[in-house]
Amino acid sequence: MSDVPDDDPRPSEPMPPGPNECCESGCPICVLDLYADELRDYREKLAAWKARHPGAA
Repeated sequence: MSDVPDDDPRPSEPMPPGPNECCESGCPICVLDLYADELRDYREKLAAWKARHPGAA
């Protein structure tokens, strides 16, 4: 049994865009930019979660 509380689950890594999701036409908000933002947010949340759960794998 895990000692990690159920009300504080480990953050889930965002799914990267598929190979054909970027149209490479210079959109103001590209799916690759959105993914980079989501990945940065995920890494911050994961670091905070790991600080709260130092023994978690």
